[in-house]
Amino acid sequence: MSARERILDAAADIMRRHGVARATTKEIAKAAGYSEALLYKHFRDKEELILHVLKDRMPAFTSMGVPGEGTVESNLVAVVHGGLRFYRRAFPMMASMVAQRRLMEATRDSLRKYGAGPQEPVHALTRYLDAERDLGRVAAGADTRAVAALVMGACFQQGFLHYFTEGETGPDLPESFARALVRPVLPVLLP
Repeated sequence: MSARERILDAAADIMRRHGVARATTKEIAKAAGYSEALLYKHFRDKEELILHVLKDRMPAFTSMGVPGEGTVESNLVAVVHGGLRFYRRAFPMMASMVAQRRLMEATRDSLRKYGAGPQEPVHALTRYLDAERDLGRVAAGADTRAVAALVMGACFQQGFLHYFTEGETGPDLPESFARALVRPVLPVLLP
């Protein structure tokens, strides 16, 4: 396993157990068995490391779908199913950050420089739905931004509730649950 992979594994483990706030570069380096200086050979700063943990060590949102491939409904179900898994596992990592105003502000500022943040899934889903609208597979009058916000909001809320009731290691919600969350937006979305 490469040094970068060991660093990501150590960071993910610490973030899961202690949250982002207590995942210091010193603690991550120690857990990975490396010096802090080595972390900065692989990542520009702690925020870039956190972003890579979220991208590489968390359940991925499935891609937003390829416009024109599959069905809009099946693509949305895949996005929601991935979102439910992602948010459930992200909560223990992010809770400490949200609880500390200064840390939240610093993280917000740092993520901006990477063009990242919690708004990105909504933006990506909006872009996907807009592309599907351009192909005639989404209704011309559909408010794609509102649909994306509703869908991602449902993932966030249900991911939290599932984490709260089942913890991080219980079974994931089934695809049928994701399908049930998508169903109410289809009448306003599909032509």
